[in-house]
This record gives sequence, structure tokens and C-alpha cells, in this order.
Amino acid sequence: MHIHFGTDGWRGVIAKDFTFDNLSLVAQATMDYLQARGLAEKGLVIGYDRRFLSRSFAGRVAEVAAGNGIPVRLTAGYVPTPALSWAVREEGAGGGVMITASHNPPEYNGFKVKEAFGGPARPSTTRVLEEIVAGNMAAGRAVKEVELSDAVSGGRVVYFDAGAAYCRQLARYVDLELIRKAAIPLVVDPMFGAGSGVFAGLLPGTVEIHAEENPGFGGVPPEPTPRHLAELSSLVKGGAYRAGLALDGDADRIGAVDENGDFFSSHMIFAVILRHLHERRGMRGGVVKTVSTTRMVDLLCDRYGFELFETPIGFKHICELMLEHDILMGGEESGGLGVRGHIPERDGVLMGLLLLEAMAMTGKGLRQLLDDIMDEVGHFHYQRIDLPISNRAKERLVDQLSRGGVGSIASRTVARENFLDGFKYIFADGSWLLVRPSGTEPVLRLYSEAESEETVGDLLRAGREMAGL
Repeated sequence: MHIHFGTDGWRGVIAKDFTFDNLSLVAQATMDYLQARGLAEKGLVIGYDRRFLSRSFAGRVAEVAAGNGIPVRLTAGYVPTPALSWAVREEGAGGGVMITASHNPPEYNGFKVKEAFGGPARPSTTRVLEEIVAGNMAAGRAVKEVELSDAVSGGRVVYFDAGAAYCRQLARYVDLELIRKAAIPLVVDPMFGAGSGVFAGLLPGTVEIHAEENPGFGGVPPEPTPRHLAELSSLVKGGAYRAGLALDGDADRIGAVDENGDFFSSHMIFAVILRHLHERRGMRGGVVKTVSTTRMVDLLCDRYGFELFETPIGFKHICELMLEHDILMGGEESGGLGVRGHIPERDGVLMGLLLLEAMAMTGKGLRQLLDDIMDEVGHFHYQRIDLPISNRAKERLVDQLSRGGVGSIASRTVARENFLDGFKYIFADGSWLLVRPSGTEPVLRLYSEAESEETVGDLLRAGREMAGL
């Protein structure tokens, strides 16, 4: 079994790849890492989401930590990933582990490592963890463990509430009183995930749908994309609500529905929050975006005189830059966004609150706020499609595109290539197509942005033809 950390943690299909035995191997390697880095005495914080067996998997990690003599603080219930990350920082822990597969389909679970600064494990860290796992397996090293009940009774594992401190931090960052006074009619879809109850607790009167526990997530991946938010959209279109917010399975990503009931993508959210932070809250700094993120961010940075960084997909790359530079905001196409003054981590709940703060300050809806931006920088259309693809076909496509030589796509001349993560083809008018095989699933992702929906459709169709799909 080869353990590989993808864009954010190690994930696998439950009972096939993500088993208690494999989890134990990864947990032991994590404890070895903490001990080798002198972080073991600071302890480990462990949390979990609402997926099938997540609580039991978290308990198993706690058993391995206790067996290695590492003090553990284990969340008493399910928590959003950003709440776990905040707890790592607030508790001064040596690190954290979050049991979650984020937005993946229900049959998956995963193991996210959080470093002492309260953000995702950096690529250099996950490479070491992979090496330790492989080395331990080759050496036949036994996993050290203590039965959870014994670890709890002996004080090696302590249960705690991560949610309360997290909500206090959110209340420090945004003006909750202003949002409450604005009384924005709001409906939230936590998609049966770990974000259930957070908005309702912070903003009494908030209506939530899909808030009950359902490890099958209603039969769809807990990912806030248009095809999964039909009910949320319908409720807003019905006229009772002015905005809809959605969270993924572990609440570190966000999606939204505007005042018209139309999907409000992460690109739009990124642009609206960036403008809000700078023009209404007076904040400045660098900005980080991943290779699949909208040009609106580039154009806003040009207007504001902000330095812009571009990274491969995965918030761990954004996190590295947030640690090294004065970064105001970082974000990616999948809905993961983070801001300075919090933790170097994506946080869907905080982003939702910032959207509401912008609405409360201006009296405008989300679409009105976006239109203000597009009237200044131009109007853009964006679409992503995910296509099933076999590993063999994926390898052939990567080999083909890696050779270069693509001169034109959909009768448009390629002006520039960007192979930072996947194969991005940029055209003279700024429109682009990105062909990117997923690092965690048998999926090929195609992304495109242009000034018209027609051009986006043409480019995506050309992308499918390139892939033979």
C-alpha cells in the first residue's frame, strides 16, 4: 500500500484504501514526525467530521498518539476543519489531525495534518510523512497504541470543545452585531456536514437545510457546486431569503446563492471579499491565487497595487506564501479562501460572514456587489466540468500534453502556456482553458474563463476532444 498525500491530506475509499490498518500506519508516521521535530511534548489536537466512521477513526489516531506518549486533546464531537486548525494554534499544540475527506463522495474518508501554525501541512512536511510511512512499512515497525478507554482514564487523552473558542475568534474578526442588525434573510446549506449549526448559533434566526447527520450526504458529494445546490437556489428564488450560503463537508470551503437565486461561485466570492477588505476595511497586502482562479483577482490587484502570487492547486501552497509574505488574502477555485489576521487556512464559515458583513455595510446583495466590480474590470464567465477518466487514459493525456506544441484550440491561437499545475492555455484576450487531471480521484477537470459563455463552451468542448472524452 502506497500512502500519498494529495492536494490536502491522504484520502481513500473506506474499507478499501482507508482502513484502520492503513490509518494506523499513517498515524504512527505522524507521531514519529512530531517526535523527530521536537513537537511531541506540545501535544496533538484531533478532530473529525460527520462521515461514516470518522469518530472511530479519530479515536484510533488518539490511541496511537497515546501509545507514543503524546498528549492528546480530542474533540468531543464533530467540528469544522477550520475550528480544529484554530484549536491547534490556540492550544499551542505541536500539530493536529482532522479526519475528513472534505468534499469527496460519501464512500471516501481522509486524514488531514495541521501544523503548529494552524494551517495545512506544507508539501515539504507531507513528503517527509510519506517517506516515514514507507520506511516503517519496509522495516516492519510495529504501531504503538493504548486502548482509548485506558488513555482517557489515564489522562493521556482529554476531550474538549473546539467550537466555542472558534466562534469567539469569528466574533472578533467580523462585526456580528452589524450583521445581526441588518437582519439579512439568510438560508444556509451545510450539506449534512461539520458546519451544521455554526451560522445558526452565531446569527439567531438563520434557517438551515440539510443540517441533520447523514453520512451518505443525501447521495451526493458534499461539494457546494451548482448541481448540488438546487434546493438552496430554489428557496432564495422563492423570495423569502436574500442570500444563501453553502459549506462543504468539513466547512473549509464555501459556495453561495445570490439575491436572484443564482449560483455565486468562489471566483465571485473571492473578488467581493477582496474588495470589501481593501475598500471598506482599509486592509492592504499581497494576494495569492491558484492557477485555476479567475482573472478578476489579477485585475483587482492591478487596481490596488497589490502583489499577486500564483500557485498550484491546493491550499497548502497558498499557506506557504501566507507564512512567508504579508498576504491579505489567498484563495482557490474550489471555494477555499483564507485571510490575514486569522489562521493560514481556508475557512468557509468566516468567508460567509465576510460576505454578510459586506452586504450589511452597503445594503447591497451579492450580485449587486459583483456587478460593481465587473463594471470596473470587465465581465467574465467561468465553468468547470469533471469527467471520469481511467488512469491509463490519464497517463496518455499527460504524456501527450507535456510535449507541448499545442498552437491553437477552438480556432484560437495560444498566446501563452502555464504548466504550473495541469496544462493551461491562455489566449490573447485573456481567456483561457485549463486541462488538469485530479490528484485524488479518477477524474479529469476542465476549466475555462472568457468574456462570453459561448467562448467558454467552445473551449471546454475543445478540451474534451483533446482528452478523447
